[in-house]
Amino acid sequence: MRRAILLFVLLMCIAVGLSDDSETEILLDFKKTLSNAGALENWNKDVSPCNGNNANWNGLLCKANVLNGLQLESMGLSGTINFDSLSKLPTLRSVSFMNNNFDGPIPSNINKIRALRTLYLANNNFSGEIPGDAFKGMNQMRRVYLGNNGLTGKIPNSLATLSKLVDLQLQNNKFEGEIPNFKQKDLIANFANNKLEGPIPSVLSDETASFFAGNNLCGKPLNNCPASKKKSIPKVPIIVASVGALALAVIVITLLLFHRRNRRKTSKVERLGSTKSQKKETKYNYDNRKEIGLPKQTADNYKKTEQTGKLHFVRNGTERFELQDLLRASAEVLGSGSFGSSYKAILLSGPAMVVKRYKQMSNVGKEDFYEHMRKLGSLSHPNLLPFVAFYYKKEEKLLITDFAENGSLASHLHGNLKPNQPGLDWPTRLRIIKGVGKGLNYLYKAFPSLALPHGHLKSSNVLLDETFVPLLSDYALVPVINKEHAYQFMVAYKSPELAQNNRLTRKTDVWCLGILILEMLTGKFPANYLKQGKGGNADLASWVNSVVREEWTGEVFDKDMKGTANGQGEMLKLLKIGMCCCEWNVEKRWDLKEALEKINELKERNSEEDHSSYASDDIYSSRGLTDDEFTFSVNG
Repeated sequence: MRRAILLFVLLMCIAVGLSDDSETEILLDFKKTLSNAGALENWNKDVSPCNGNNANWNGLLCKANVLNGLQLESMGLSGTINFDSLSKLPTLRSVSFMNNNFDGPIPSNINKIRALRTLYLANNNFSGEIPGDAFKGMNQMRRVYLGNNGLTGKIPNSLATLSKLVDLQLQNNKFEGEIPNFKQKDLIANFANNKLEGPIPSVLSDETASFFAGNNLCGKPLNNCPASKKKSIPKVPIIVASVGALALAVIVITLLLFHRRNRRKTSKVERLGSTKSQKKETKYNYDNRKEIGLPKQTADNYKKTEQTGKLHFVRNGTERFELQDLLRASAEVLGSGSFGSSYKAILLSGPAMVVKRYKQMSNVGKEDFYEHMRKLGSLSHPNLLPFVAFYYKKEEKLLITDFAENGSLASHLHGNLKPNQPGLDWPTRLRIIKGVGKGLNYLYKAFPSLALPHGHLKSSNVLLDETFVPLLSDYALVPVINKEHAYQFMVAYKSPELAQNNRLTRKTDVWCLGILILEMLTGKFPANYLKQGKGGNADLASWVNSVVREEWTGEVFDKDMKGTANGQGEMLKLLKIGMCCCEWNVEKRWDLKEALEKINELKERNSEEDHSSYASDDIYSSRGLTDDEFTFSVNG
């Protein structure tokens, strides 16, 4: 018996050793089936793939020294995705090959990775049909992105069997036939621009109509389906039919008379009860308004549902308080944005908190929401507004953050300044944009798998502390915001690339940064945020471009921006950086690294060298502007 136990332990040790040693070999074997894999040149057998939560190899996602994801996006890869090799990695939970050049049919052995949770194959050149059982048994799968390919045939029925599926993107393919009978209640699915027909499953009736456009579908949220032809009624003897019809009529009339008499009595009782109820409710509202700081409706809503949860703190070192402390705190309405209302709550113990209500966060389950909130709470950077705690309800959430003393950048750019209150001067605006860049760069590193690390970067989401240090807010919420709401309100979804080909990239946040730069320098509100796509004359970038091409005048810069006498050359550099960041063509648009390098080179004052040579810098000459135009701008 003892020898058997020792043998078992020895075999287990050998198995563990083989597993640890073979992960590198498995990945290198997988790499062999890829073409144009220059981006993976640091996949080296002499270096372990993971180092704690960091990856030593490009495109890997690691946690606690364990590989749990591949993110090989936008690398120009082609060839074959070898899921046979990947199935040998037991801890793999997420794979993404979006924005590459893979073609041919979708690999038929995807379901060998049974524990996979997310599969992103969108924006490639895949074609052909997908077998109906391609996803059979993948019971942990939550997100499948196959959009923007050339896939044909029917949508695999096995997708409808995935009980945990919450996000399905199949738009811009050539799928045909009917939509499978999905039953997942929390599913967000996009079927736009295929060749589908027939009724939309009832579980998807609350989706946005645009997710079904470009097909031949019917039913909510689109037009009703045509009424089906009634089956012919078998002929019966005329006498039997007449007697049956007469009896039915007598029964119906009797029921109607009975119902009408009862309804009169009920209505009278209801009217009396309603009057008493209204009086009672009026007194209740008056009494409770004295108790709580947050608006009556908000406070009561959470009082009645205390049993559903409590405040969850996600940041260490924060003073703890209860939900009731928050509800009873002295409150001030800060505003109502695209996500929800915001309140400043001053607790009895002293600190001021900001409470924001979010009603458009029901597209993910409780487990995923908690996980993402904990991730946000773990972030720490001088240019991020600290995230403190949250309260979870399925219908809406409360997110609690620190309070920023100087309000938002938008209020300083577009609000009514107090008498004798100066506008933001050039040195302050430069420091703000540098801080914004640092905060955005941190988000890019913290969320390497998100296409939109911020997603909602605009002047009202740049807050300023007591020394005017910028703090980014409403960041990294794309994974938990309902897609329909995101498309309608979030800044990143107003980008040119979404209007052009319904795609978002890692350069989309850079476009938002570019618009923010132009807004800060010109003092003009970017009206292109009010609708998707290019806004014509209302497009801030287009307006700046038109001024550049006609002539440079002092009118391009905000008249409230003081301290510009010795900094106009640097201001002009920043203006052109902004133009390169919001380039309409994504391929020509700068990436974040290039933009931040140029921003960090800027100074508050012109140097002699800068004053004489900045106009001929190669990074600006690509805009088609001449030295004469630059010189005219500097001279005013």
